Amino acid sequence: MILGVGSDLVDVRRIERVIARHGDRFILRIFTEVERAKADRRVSRVETYAKRFAAKEACAKALGTGFRRGVFWRDLGVVNLPSGQPTMKLTGGALERLRAITPPGHEVRIDLTITDEGPMAQALVIISALPTAS
Repeated sequence: MILGVGSDLVDVRRIERVIARHGDRFILRIFTEVERAKADRRVSRVETYAKRFAAKEACAKALGTGFRRGVFWRDLGVVNLPSGQPTMKLTGGALERLRAITPPGHEVRIDLTITDEGPMAQALVIISALPTAS
């Protein structure tokens, strides 16, 4: 069963301007260590940050809270499965919210798709609850 769906579209140039203006203060406030390491290895660093920014926004929407009720930017991190497929790792208030919306006897799956086509970056998050194998 689907627990939540969220999408977001961000202008990469906006993220580029914010990074130029606020630099590490913005990056450290918004992105996890894993996300920063991945972006800093990429030639398309700003696009990488923009896609992750959109993913965080989409996930916060899918949780039904946005960035309120104890859900903070770094509670939502984009990670990759061994296959390379992106997903979200939730911690802190985001993880608490996820647990609150998950029905008993179910486990959660978070599907994420992210893309960019200059100058836009887009993300879609679907949070599903699957019955736990008995």
